[in-house]
Amino acid sequence: MSTGPSNIGFVGCEFRSAETGNGASSGGHGHAHGERREVFVKGTRIKTVDIHAHCAVPAALAAAGFPLENPDLLMDDVTTRIAAMDAQGLDVSALSINPWWYERDRDLSAEIIRLQNEALVEMCAANPDRFVAFATAALHHPDLAVEQLEHAVKKLGFKGVGVAGSVDGLELADRKFDPFWAKCEELDVLVFLHPKGTREMNDSTRFNGNGFLQNTLGNPLETTIALTHLIFEGTLDRHPGLKICAAHGGGMFPSYANRHDAVIRTFPNKVGKIPNKKPTDYLRDGQLFFDTIVFTEEALRHLIAETGADKIMIGTDYPFPWTSTEVDLVLNTPGLSDDDRIAILGGTAARLMGID
Repeated sequence: MSTGPSNIGFVGCEFRSAETGNGASSGGHGHAHGERREVFVKGTRIKTVDIHAHCAVPAALAAAGFPLENPDLLMDDVTTRIAAMDAQGLDVSALSINPWWYERDRDLSAEIIRLQNEALVEMCAANPDRFVAFATAALHHPDLAVEQLEHAVKKLGFKGVGVAGSVDGLELADRKFDPFWAKCEELDVLVFLHPKGTREMNDSTRFNGNGFLQNTLGNPLETTIALTHLIFEGTLDRHPGLKICAAHGGGMFPSYANRHDAVIRTFPNKVGKIPNKKPTDYLRDGQLFFDTIVFTEEALRHLIAETGADKIMIGTDYPFPWTSTEVDLVLNTPGLSDDDRIAILGGTAARLMGID
């Protein structure tokens, strides 16, 4: 393999095979249909991991009479999904289910979570080299969620758990959820935080008009609010071993955390209890992680500058078509070292999710 600027090559696409000793550029999106694209850094094959991929369990939806949002979320035939992964250069997808059950009663919630977690285990077992998953939990019943998480990790083998950005009108930082966070910390699982949106604003007129603002603003806004409360209400201080990956690049929080530092200096009497660290320090201390769904090389460069390359993991939001070029985004973002790219492409996710 040639010693180009990034020492990167691909197999199974328009680039020449890395095994032949011929170099390849890191750009371009062309590939032959049905071929598996492989990523090499420094001549070494890299296992790439998508930390943000969605699915659904029909039996759980049926139990609650909840509609299927998108047929592409189903996993009974994964041919199309795996073909998309192959084309994008993605080896492993970490499956998650956006919480839609937080308003259900305790018994129904227990059944939904049982059905979902058992189905997720089966999905991963059917293709163990391609899929891992985040467990689900009935966080609106915190004591039940603790039991479910314990079972999911110790009996079913999960390495992570998914949560929404709020729980039935309550912030994740509400003290009633502390037992759940303590269990996440004890079991050393990665928490995948995906927003449900700011539904309290959807009922107002602020998101009316053009632009699909309920999604483009509402989703990252909920994540931003959730992370800010987790810091200022002391949740991250009470649980220093907690590890949370925030979807969509963490919303606006990484880009605006310096204002939170500034408000402590400017209006300390209005802040309430001051966190143990500056808000910007939480971006780098290993408690918060972020996916790459920020769309441009400059946006990714900025996110990395605020957080560190070891805090970033590839995310695609599959099957929702926000992006299909996250590997290229990482490879083409300037200023990254080979070790940075290895971490973002899959090293950090593999470490946190226990992927061999």
